Amino acid sequence: MDSLGYREEQPDRADIDTMPGATLLVFGTNWCGYCRAAHRPLETALAEYPQMRVVKVEDGPGRCLGRSFRVKLWPTLVFLRDGVEVTRLVRPHKAEPITTALRELASRPSS
Repeated sequence: MDSLGYREEQPDRADIDTMPGATLLVFGTNWCGYCRAAHRPLETALAEYPQMRVVKVEDGPGRCLGRSFRVKLWPTLVFLRDGVEVTRLVRPHKAEPITTALRELASRPSS
């Protein structure tokens, strides 16, 4: 089974909250079937936004960052502008809603 790129090491919430510009946080695990199913649509959508900062974080019990964002299902995509949540998607299975959210995020000016 190949890795989807979810990292065990997690940034601190304070670091996420101070990230400038657009950021996409993706919570999931490398072994999750829903995460595996969402991988191709996510990659397809991100192909239009190569400059997008993407942070893929392995989530699970005892993982503080996911809890701070109230993640309950995987994958959860949290779209941030200057550390503030703009929108989120839970278990997307098509590229279109991801692309729409990325377009909205990219069109918002930084504070």
